Amino acid sequence: MNGRVAAANGRPEGRPSRQINVILRSQEPPVLSSAVPEKEPAPAQKSVVQHTLYQEIQKELDKLVGLENIKEFVFEIYALLQIAHLRQEAGLVSGGQVYHMVFKGNPGTGKTTVARIIAKLFQKMGVLSKGHLIEVERADLVGEYIGHTAQKTRDLVKKALGGILFIDEAYSLARGGEKDFGKEAIDTLVKAMEDHKNQFVLILAGYSDEIDYFLQTNPGLPSRFPIQIEFPDYTVDQLIQISELMAKERDYILMPQAIMKLRQHLIQEKNETEHAFSNARYVRNMIEKSIRNQAVRLLNLYSNTNPGKLELMTLRTEDFKLEAKGST
Repeated sequence: MNGRVAAANGRPEGRPSRQINVILRSQEPPVLSSAVPEKEPAPAQKSVVQHTLYQEIQKELDKLVGLENIKEFVFEIYALLQIAHLRQEAGLVSGGQVYHMVFKGNPGTGKTTVARIIAKLFQKMGVLSKGHLIEVERADLVGEYIGHTAQKTRDLVKKALGGILFIDEAYSLARGGEKDFGKEAIDTLVKAMEDHKNQFVLILAGYSDEIDYFLQTNPGLPSRFPIQIEFPDYTVDQLIQISELMAKERDYILMPQAIMKLRQHLIQEKNETEHAFSNARYVRNMIEKSIRNQAVRLLNLYSNTNPGKLELMTLRTEDFKLEAKGST
């Protein structure tokens, strides 16, 4: 589940310091005792460094089309971690939080991409030692006999220590009922979250309704995932923006007529496939197929000569051979 898309939204680079100031001003001023100096030297240099770290993360977020709620959430996590550092330096209690998460949404809405960005943020802010992402699904966790599943699951947790274990379509672990080995995987994960507290982050991903059902299969699951985020479907306008950016990344351009054809097809596809629509993943498949069609067209058209640079870059209407209901 790659969901890797790009777009700039022009957010100003100075955002972290401005946002932090807003947070600080929203609190009531502390009552200072006579033992506390009226002015304390501010750790300006370290703050600048931390803000610079976030600006690197923000550049990656700014490449994502839409997902404004996700971008706000990532900044919320950054702000929490930054203030925790400042509280620790001031000698205040700075207890760690639980960061296990649930990502809800249809395929191709950027869940894996966001998980990678969060892993990088956690590594930069000292929450995770490595910041890598281990992406798995049911087949990677569930074994073929009693005891096999628990061992496979423990091995994957071990690989994920210092980073994030990302389980796509996590609800599939509960589909087989009580006698299915998927339940063994769930029980092993719950135990690992306790045994390796704060050593890794577990993210469950999948369709909203199925994930909600999955969380009810084990009494210990809901309370262990305090962060639950909805990944909305992309609008048609956003999908067009994604398609143009995907083409641009590959040094292609879309003719206006091709964009119009693509738009009409996406409207029809979204209406007819509903939950089966794979968003950015679907668009990526269409772009890649149109590139293959363009290659065939150019070879047939320029059998005795070479096409010019502009022609090599251009995707035309005839390159988008589109059929309805996910056949791309």
